Amino acid sequence: FGGDGWRLMVMGRLSAQCTDARVNIVCRELFAKYPTAKSLGEGDITDIENIVKPCGLYRMKASDIKRSCKLLCDEYGGIIPDDMDELLKFPGVGRKIANLLLGDLYHKPAIVADTHCIRICGRLGLSKGKEPEKVEKQLRPILPPEESSDFCHRIVLFGRDCCTARSPKCDECPLTMFCKEFNP
Repeated sequence: FGGDGWRLMVMGRLSAQCTDARVNIVCRELFAKYPTAKSLGEGDITDIENIVKPCGLYRMKASDIKRSCKLLCDEYGGIIPDDMDELLKFPGVGRKIANLLLGDLYHKPAIVADTHCIRICGRLGLSKGKEPEKVEKQLRPILPPEESSDFCHRIVLFGRDCCTARSPKCDECPLTMFCKEFNP
């Protein structure tokens, strides 16, 4: 997946303040028009903006995506690096996306501290606070490294299906006995 990892990087960038469902729809058109990182890195910025506009923050996202794809091709031979410090050099890539790439592409220990992870781990007493990097650092010592990436994916699914932000289904939740919201 390393050679196609650029798609995951792009999708991660588009996901900021946007639903995964919308990102998937937008990326069908984006990847059909720009099937390689090179073509996207060389793409017309106005065209890229128009395609990604439904994801919000489209000017910044389009610029980050175009510049990241260009950097990827020019400096990394089109292969997503497997190192946090290198990943953080890409425009629009912070620790959340870098951890996603490290975990999903390279099966390295990775904690994707997104809104679901932060909210649910807080409710379960696994972490405190709302800052992604602090939550990531609190979870590292308690999660087995080989399971950390999968744990985060499971938390996201749990957050979508049961422990939603607006209307959690506490009466259906198998974790209410551990929940700080349910049992203050």
